[in-house]
Amino acid sequence: MTPILFAFAVAAFAGSRNDPIELVESFPEESVLDHPDIRDSREVWLEMLAGAKRSLDIEEFYVCTEKGEPMEEVLDAVRSAARRGVKVRIVSDSKFHKTYPEPLDSLAKLENVSVRFLDMEALAGGVMHAKYFIADGEHLFLGSQNFDWRSLKHIQELGLRVRDKAAAKPFEELFELDWALAQDPAGERARMVKRELKAPLEVGAVKLTPVFSPKGLIEYEGLWEEARLIELIDSAKREVLVQVLTYSPVSRSGEFHPDLDNALRRAAARGVEVRLIVSDWAKRPPEIHHLGSLAALPNVTVKLTAIPRHSKGYIPFARVQHAKFLVVDKDSAWLGSSNWSKDYFYASRNAGFIIQGKGLTAQLRRVFFSSWTGPYAERVDPAKSYEPPVTGD
Repeated sequence: MTPILFAFAVAAFAGSRNDPIELVESFPEESVLDHPDIRDSREVWLEMLAGAKRSLDIEEFYVCTEKGEPMEEVLDAVRSAARRGVKVRIVSDSKFHKTYPEPLDSLAKLENVSVRFLDMEALAGGVMHAKYFIADGEHLFLGSQNFDWRSLKHIQELGLRVRDKAAAKPFEELFELDWALAQDPAGERARMVKRELKAPLEVGAVKLTPVFSPKGLIEYEGLWEEARLIELIDSAKREVLVQVLTYSPVSRSGEFHPDLDNALRRAAARGVEVRLIVSDWAKRPPEIHHLGSLAALPNVTVKLTAIPRHSKGYIPFARVQHAKFLVVDKDSAWLGSSNWSKDYFYASRNAGFIIQGKGLTAQLRRVFFSSWTGPYAERVDPAKSYEPPVTGD
């Protein structure tokens, strides 16, 4: 295929909002990270919420807004759905609810809205880190986007909108599990059943395999996320592209867990070109040391990205590339909510898709290289000393 025809094919795939699968993005204002042929999260969310007729099941790490920011429109759309009789259920992380009690506490007071908080720290040692919602049991949005005004305006994110009842069903089942766990953790855990899902699921021209974390707290054990990621990397013959917010073979407790790291090293050792993008939030030890170790290998290149501050000044927990995805050999990919360290796969609730399909994979690959070759990426130098950026309040 000629470059012109290839570009046309990718644009055609990206441009149809009627396709059963659509890649969706957020990008920081005043940056060059926008892809005009990929619709923005705010537009897609508002469309999905306005279209809900019976139910909205929303599972989000936390919910955060500020007056005058685009998240207000999203929350107004949730309120509007409830007013027209849509049954709205929300699951969020109990620990982060203490940090962001509003607007969830106010939403919980509305007719047709129910909110529960999942204590993943007690259940598995982590947080409820998934980010997805389902309208009417068949319209699914899943990705790296938190329900946070900054995710819509000051952070680079990627997600998938999927219009397919069979593809949405495993996530509806995950929601039902977490909805029950939030109310009766011990009882529901004792009642959990293990089952199998026939995957991949065919959605248009794309095959999708749902993947979940944490290990031991999912109903489909064969769809545990880290094992599927390692399997995908081990299948690579030519190219592995990874973008995540943070990457480390060391857990929060200091435990060395190199399973994904070893998979990347195996790929490089057999001649696969491995490229890894991590945000500049990774400029802290021990993470930066491990990134340097990886970058020193033949066939591996690691880059850090730093987004310039907004013209109005510093914004905490923002101005960062937060998307999480993997592309292998131009025909397979993964997109989800997990950063790459043990805690996300063993302690925290996360969800994503393994993707097989050249059109969507080509689109993800194009997004990757726009960052890789863009003005915000800096190659990791194993001999360099790095100064961590300010990220919080």
